[in-house]
Amino acid sequence: MNVSPVFEILDGRFDAGLVLLADHATNIVPKPYGRLGLPDTAFSRHIAYDIGIEPLTRQLAARLGVPAVMSRFSRLLIDPNRGEDDPTIIMRISDGAIVPGNHPITSEEWQHRIETYHRPYHGAVSDVIAKVADASGKAPLVLSLHSYTPAWKGVPRPWHAAVLWDTDGRAVRPLIDGLAASGILVGDNEPYDGALKGDTMYRHCMITGIPHALLEVRQDLIADEAGVTAWADRLAPIFERLNADPKLHEYEIHASRTGPYPAQPTAP
Repeated sequence: MNVSPVFEILDGRFDAGLVLLADHATNIVPKPYGRLGLPDTAFSRHIAYDIGIEPLTRQLAARLGVPAVMSRFSRLLIDPNRGEDDPTIIMRISDGAIVPGNHPITSEEWQHRIETYHRPYHGAVSDVIAKVADASGKAPLVLSLHSYTPAWKGVPRPWHAAVLWDTDGRAVRPLIDGLAASGILVGDNEPYDGALKGDTMYRHCMITGIPHALLEVRQDLIADEAGVTAWADRLAPIFERLNADPKLHEYEIHASRTGPYPAQPTAP
C-alpha cells in the first residue's frame, strides 16, 4: 500500500491487467484549509465525495487482487475528475451550497491546488496504468467507480447503477449486460453523459486507446456495510469476466464526442 496526502494506491497483481480508480473516494480536506468555511454536515453529503465508493473499491481490489488508485482529498478542494482547464475544477457553489473557501480565490491558489493535489493524483494513476501495462504485456482494463444521489432537485433517479462513456463501448456493453442480467436497472449514460473533455477517462483512456468504463452506483444502495458487500458480491464476478476477455486488453483509439484530441508530444 502506498499512501500519500493526495492519493492511496492499493496493492494488487499488476500482471492481472486490471486497474480500479476512485476519483472521489474521500471527503478529506487538508488542515490548512479548515473546512473551507462549510459546516461539518456538508462533508457527509455528495458534494464532498462519492458516498460508499471508498469501501466498495477496497473490497473489490481485495477480492480481485488488483491495484486501485483512490484520491485522498475532497472534490470540494479540487475535482480530480475534471480537466485542468475546466472552470468547474474548483466549485464556488455546489448543489446550492456556497463554498467560502473557494470564493473568492486567487489565481495563485487555483494553480497551487492543481500542482499540489490534482497533478500528483493523476501522476499516480498514470504510473499504475503504466506498471500494469508493463507487467501484463497488454493494454490494461480500467474501471472507474463513482456514486450518485438517489434524487436530484426532487426528481427520483430510478436506476440502481449507471455506466458512463464516450464512444469506446468495448467494456461498456458487457458491463451493462452483466449488470442487467443480475436484475439491476442500469442507466446507459444516465443520469450523466460520460463524454467530458479532460476528465479521468478521457485523459488516461480515451486518448491512449485503453479499454475502460465508468460505473456509478446509486448512493443509497451502498450507504452501509451490508450494501457495500452486496455490491462487491455482484460486481466482482462481472469485473472478472470483463478482465478475462482478450478484446478488452487491446489498444484502440476511438474519436471523442467532445472533439479532436490535443496534439500529443512526439519522441525526440
